[in-house]
Amino acid sequence: MTGIEVKGARQLQATMRSAGKGLTDFTTPNRDAADIAARASAALAPVRSGRLQRTIRASGSRTAAIIRAGNSTVPYAPPIHWGWPGRNIIPQPFLSDGAQDSEGRWIPVYEDYVDEYLHTIEGA
Repeated sequence: MTGIEVKGARQLQATMRSAGKGLTDFTTPNRDAADIAARASAALAPVRSGRLQRTIRASGSRTAAIIRAGNSTVPYAPPIHWGWPGRNIIPQPFLSDGAQDSEGRWIPVYEDYVDEYLHTIEGA
């Protein structure tokens, strides 16, 4: 009879199961990456009074890094960012450009998070 015996297989299976569950919650790295991109976006935002720039904020959920601009007192953020041809407003995509320009700074946030998590897995 031939076969293979894996010592610690149950522990490895349990650890891999918990690792899979743990890597579904990216709230912290998403928030950290969004903070980096939001700072870069604020630097690129058009400034007249500075009100638009002060409304740029970041948040993170389990599945997304989010950057927002504007609020009820600054409702013009979307037309400034995306443009409004009917009103001759040329797009100034400061949020998109800030996220792209800072990519080299926020990608390592995700790499570090995954590496850190993988180091916590026993038996892998």
